[in-house]
Amino acid sequence: MPKRLIIFKTESLSSPGWEDRLLSHTGALTSILAEHYDYSDKPLPKTGDRLRNFAQFKESADPKFPAASTHVRWGDWEVSRVEEYTPEIPNAEYDCLAVCYCCYSPIDPDWKELPKIQVTSFIEEDITHSQDTAVPFPYN
Repeated sequence: MPKRLIIFKTESLSSPGWEDRLLSHTGALTSILAEHYDYSDKPLPKTGDRLRNFAQFKESADPKFPAASTHVRWGDWEVSRVEEYTPEIPNAEYDCLAVCYCCYSPIDPDWKELPKIQVTSFIEEDITHSQDTAVPFPYN
């Protein structure tokens, strides 16, 4: 299974929304919109693909998972080109680094509700046991 790092970034630092793209630890501007760590055999993003936006609508929130997103929609950033880099050194951390340059192309898609998170009773029992005995979960 490949291990890939996919970085989505704006074409320029002055692209729309620049004032919202501050690095929290320095306050510096960044052109990075998202980073995805991919371990699948799926194709890399291509021109025309869009990032997704996730949100939590309070009326749909699950008290068992208070921080989980409840809805998804296609985002306003569209991939305009993709550069793929393959390391030439042995034992590199990633098999591939892809940089997806994005342009701001607003759309007005509908929010779609995400499926509810399903937890099996076996996992719930292990989590409860883990919390009661201070044994880290999952067990090694």
